[in-house]
Amino acid sequence: MKTLFLALLFTTTCFSQNTLTRQENTPSPKATLADASFIEGHWKGEAFGGTTEEIWTSALGDAMLFSFRLVVDGKVSFYEIGHILQKEDSLILQLKHFGADLKGWEEKDETQDFRLIKKEKNKLYFDGLTYEKVSTTEMNAHVVMVNTDGSKSEITFNFKKQ
Repeated sequence: MKTLFLALLFTTTCFSQNTLTRQENTPSPKATLADASFIEGHWKGEAFGGTTEEIWTSALGDAMLFSFRLVVDGKVSFYEIGHILQKEDSLILQLKHFGADLKGWEEKDETQDFRLIKKEKNKLYFDGLTYEKVSTTEMNAHVVMVNTDGSKSEITFNFKKQ
């Protein structure tokens, strides 16, 4: 499962209606953390045969911090920790994965980085990852992945606010 999550798709074309990929040398749009404020909160959903949980803090120190965990059959499968950072008049989402034993998947100084591509009132399109406000109590996170067989798929995590 670790390989599946690490293999996020980074191509130069659109994959679907819910996610976009960054064209080379395309600047990110101007954005602030206020544009991401709809993500703030404690969110739960179901995916990969278990319970997903994402907790986002309010903006502080030019960043919004988050943690994610997947629990399957009563046991943690993996964690993510990351932030949306205000950078160069735009936003970047950075994260790291950890196994249930808190051993990192990425190398010590590596992060998975998702630059902002487009913003709409209720959507933020990062490179291969889109956050969508459905309502004040519901949010979707759409993620493009490469499956173990090399095929591409878009996974949608539906979250309800707790």
